[in-house]
Amino acid sequence: MRILLSNDDGVFAEGLRTLYQALSLQNEVTVIAPDRNCSGASNSLTLSNPLRVTQHDNGFYSVNGTPTDCVHIGINQLCKQKPDIVVSGINHGANLGDDVIYSGTVAAATEGRHMGLPAVAVSLVDYKNARNFEDAAQMASKIISQLDSHPLANDQILNINVPPLGKHDIKGIQTTRCGRRHQAETMVKTLDPFGRDIYWYGPVGGIKDSTEGTDFAAISNGFVSVTPLTVDMTAYKSIKQLEHWLAEIEI
Repeated sequence: MRILLSNDDGVFAEGLRTLYQALSLQNEVTVIAPDRNCSGASNSLTLSNPLRVTQHDNGFYSVNGTPTDCVHIGINQLCKQKPDIVVSGINHGANLGDDVIYSGTVAAATEGRHMGLPAVAVSLVDYKNARNFEDAAQMASKIISQLDSHPLANDQILNINVPPLGKHDIKGIQTTRCGRRHQAETMVKTLDPFGRDIYWYGPVGGIKDSTEGTDFAAISNGFVSVTPLTVDMTAYKSIKQLEHWLAEIEI
């Protein structure tokens, strides 16, 4: 396959490099990633500044923009041929539950789907062990290789999270749904060196829903979590109810 590989941790991230090494064994891989860490960028676009591209000695491209920018400019300008799939990762840390809303890793994948391509996001829950990156990359590569014969629905991507275990300790792969976190902690107020107020985001909220079938449960039990995410955010179950009460409004 022709793969466009991106991430949100930046072009020099270990997870990106390790996944490239695994995927490039049997595929043609083009790497286009942000020139800096863009964690939490979600689906943001750079609209007020020009985008610039730099090619590095290893052949990777970096963009002074967001993960979404990278995928967009890659498909439209940098890839010699249209990719068969967009892959994002390996993210340095989990993208579970509500995290997917904010994740630049997931956003790069959804941008690929918006542009008509199948897409996969890959994250390693605990990234402190270099060996775990290699095992996670091998696991992701196996799943991605199956998409040629088992294509995704046109409105979906896959969100893969790998537990911080060696490949021989992983119990298997589970299809999951997104769990939920509690509301995030309050922001932290402090001072800069000039005595001016500054604010930092506090710790993420604790896990609220980790029941059986969730991505949180799979990871805690030693399984790889694979969650299909829909790009179409329409709440179809609410359409009829909404039609009913909107009809009562007089214009």
